Amino acid sequence: MGNNIKVTVWNEFVHEKKDKDVIKLYPKGIHSAIADYLKKRKELEVKTATLEENEHGLSEEVLKNTDTLIWWGHIAQNDVKDKIVERVHKHVLEGMGLIVLHSAKLSKIFKKLMGTTCASKWREADEREILWVVNPAHPIAEGIEEYIEIEKNETYGEHFDIPNPDELVFASWFEGGEIFRSGCCFYRGKGKIFYFSPGHETYPLYYNENVLRVIYNAVHWTAKKESPTITRGNVKSLEK
Repeated sequence: MGNNIKVTVWNEFVHEKKDKDVIKLYPKGIHSAIADYLKKRKELEVKTATLEENEHGLSEEVLKNTDTLIWWGHIAQNDVKDKIVERVHKHVLEGMGLIVLHSAKLSKIFKKLMGTTCASKWREADEREILWVVNPAHPIAEGIEEYIEIEKNETYGEHFDIPNPDELVFASWFEGGEIFRSGCCFYRGKGKIFYFSPGHETYPLYYNENVLRVIYNAVHWTAKKESPTITRGNVKSLEK
C-alpha cells in the first residue's frame, strides 16, 4: 500500500452550482474545501470526485487506489447509480475506509451498509451545537478538547435510525433541546466506517479547524490496512 494514505473526497457538487449562498461559501465545492485541508498533510495523497463525472468519478481503478473514501451528499442522493453503490459497498467490505458526512447519512451507500433508514429529526434554525467527546481515548478524538462548540448548525435529533454504533466518539446537544449521536464508528467486513454529522452546506463548517481535524483523524482510523486474507465457503479441514 506504500507509506502514503490515498484519499478520495466525493461530493455530489450540486448545491454549489445552484444556491447563491452556497456558491459564495464554497466556490470550488465542499469537496475542494476538505481536500485543500487534507493536502497540507504530507502523508496523504488526495484527489476528488463528483456526481457529474463518468461513473461518478468512482471507477474500479479509482476505488482500488483509495484507502479512505470521504462522502458528502444531500439533494442528489437518489441520482447515484446503483451499480456504483454496489462497487463502493464491495470495496468497503474488502477494507476500504468510508467517512460519511452530514446529510450523506441518507445516501444509498450508508443505508445499504447500515441496513436501516438512517433517518432522524432535523430543522434549519441556526441553532448552537455542543459536540461532546464521549470517547476521549479514541484516535478520532486526538487533538480535540472536551467539546467542539459550533455557533450555528442545522439541527439533527434522535431517534437516529442506525444500528448501535460499534464505537461512539461524539454526541451532540442542540440549543433547541435535541441530542444526536454525531460521531459513530462501524465495522463492516474488513472495512471501517465513520459517520460525522457537522457540515450543512450553508454554514462554513468545512473551514472549522476542529471539524477538519476530526475528518483528518478519521482518515487515519478508517484507512485500508494490511489484514489477514479471509476465506469463506466450503473448505478442507486444517487438522488431519
